[in-house]
Amino acid sequence: MLIAIAGALIISTSAPLVRLSGVSPATSALFRCAYAVPPMLLLAWLERRRLGPLPRRAVLMSWAAGVVFALDLLFWHHAIEYVGAGLATVLGNLQVFIVAFAAWALFGERPSSPLMVGTPVVFAGVVLISGVFDSAAYGSDPLLGVAAGVATSLAYAAYLLLLKGGSDRAAGPLAHATVVATAAIALLSPLFGGAGLAPSWPAHGWLLLLALGPQLLGWSLITYSLPRQPAALTSLLLLVQPMSTVAISTLALGERPSVLQLAGCAVVVLGVLYGSRRSPSPRPAEAREKVGEAR
Repeated sequence: MLIAIAGALIISTSAPLVRLSGVSPATSALFRCAYAVPPMLLLAWLERRRLGPLPRRAVLMSWAAGVVFALDLLFWHHAIEYVGAGLATVLGNLQVFIVAFAAWALFGERPSSPLMVGTPVVFAGVVLISGVFDSAAYGSDPLLGVAAGVATSLAYAAYLLLLKGGSDRAAGPLAHATVVATAAIALLSPLFGGAGLAPSWPAHGWLLLLALGPQLLGWSLITYSLPRQPAALTSLLLLVQPMSTVAISTLALGERPSVLQLAGCAVVVLGVLYGSRRSPSPRPAEAREKVGEAR
């Protein structure tokens, strides 16, 4: 559990590091992936030596995942600029609901009852974060920040669904996706304000830390630990990451969301936490009754 929590805490520094770099959203998205490519390729090569090459289908799915991951980062880094690092990270957790309902439509996996209850609660929190009813809302453009945050969640949900249909390996698919994401961000960057190819120091230092810390180390720790932990740990991670980012952004960056925005943040986190719970299994007597009815 400590390894998983450490990974979540490392990832929670992503948005603050983007802000500290001081570069454009497209620039931070580009270098975040580009700097992570060499060590990821090394890990993928070591995995290939042990397990052999990836199947062709897994490679193609990873490439598609890389394209939507590029969109995820471009939208999210703009959300950070519009609404701040803390609130943008909270908005990024909406993919839990999007993935669940998309899986229902695509794979017939019916969402749990807690998820159905939590969905309207979460979107009520999103409305509060948007600042629609709040003259003191934090951010250069909170409403546009929420729009970018929702687009982020949609792209990230597509990324997760594409990986779901690929391989069960970790390093190889991630390496393929990161390489493609780097190229896609470079091609798409003119549509998102353009990416600078020569950030000055210390921006390079912050971007290198972003790539090697959250992008590589943080996700490696979580990928390693999640299969070895109880399913309930996922809910804990959902709570640790956004709350940690809000705290870091307040202390290190001086971000001061309004009272209503903080209330919306709490509503989103609690709604996601509740919605990610599993429905209770039927009691033995109930299960026997259902079997009898089926007969």
